[in-house]
Amino acid sequence: MSKIDHLGIAVRSIDEALKFYRDQLGLDVHSRETVETEKVHAAMLPIGESRIELLEASDPDSVIAKFIEKRGEGLHHIAMTVPDLPAAIEKLKASGARILNEPRTGAGGHLYSFIHPSSTGGVLLELIQA
Repeated sequence: MSKIDHLGIAVRSIDEALKFYRDQLGLDVHSRETVETEKVHAAMLPIGESRIELLEASDPDSVIAKFIEKRGEGLHHIAMTVPDLPAAIEKLKASGARILNEPRTGAGGHLYSFIHPSSTGGVLLELIQA
């Protein structure tokens, strides 16, 4: 692992969340996009060498919509970069970790995979190709 890339925060509305993160904290919005494969709208806000990713459901059937329905808004995942994502996933699989998806392209064009919270001590972990 080389660094924490971002913290993913599930929100009902990115525009409403920006009233705090942008307007009150003074963070800049680096990018906004829709990730069709995950059914989310995402906004990236740099903070130091890391970022905050605000995630809003673009479909009521999305993982983020279900997360908010079950747990409310809040921390959804922690994302860390790795130099070789396929190798990291293979190593985790070999050790018995539960991988939620094979590497695929997500926000910002980055290759990523999620590791189930049952393998990480209760936290959804996203690994991103550095």
